[in-house]
Amino acid sequence: MVTSTAKTPQEYIDSLPEDRRDTIKKLRTLIRKNLPKGYVEQMRWGFICYEVPLSACPDTYNGEPLMYAAIASQKRHYGIYMCGIYVLPRVFKKLTSEWKKRGSRLDIGKSCIRIQNWEKCEPDLIADVIASVPMEEFIAATNAATSTRKKKAAKKKVSKVSKKKKMSKK
Repeated sequence: MVTSTAKTPQEYIDSLPEDRRDTIKKLRTLIRKNLPKGYVEQMRWGFICYEVPLSACPDTYNGEPLMYAAIASQKRHYGIYMCGIYVLPRVFKKLTSEWKKRGSRLDIGKSCIRIQNWEKCEPDLIADVIASVPMEEFIAATNAATSTRKKKAAKKKVSKVSKKKKMSKK
């Protein structure tokens, strides 16, 4: 993974090799044009991030703002990180089915869509996904997913304690 110490999105773009700037500029413009109200653009984790400000959702799992989307120039691809697709299955399903209908290969991992260059991008689909999740819906879906994980972790912990008690009685 390529990381950056840039303090601003423009500084990040300026720090890229010239042949990598154009695609990142296009991705940034695309996201900013379609970003629902409330999300803010910041530099975080070496990426250009679009996040929920702590003033809107102060109780996060790590004390950091919730990342909604991000873009980064990686060594062999451009990463488009869209967290909304992972907490809202309908958004993920729509993106993947629409991309597939076009006959182009969707290179998607657990955290991002990887594109080799702008020509292999489907900008209207990315714009649709970015625009489709209002901040309040993203916060609610993320909180629901987090509370489900916390409940599962608590059940596991109780189960382990129960097993230990049973073992110690024998």
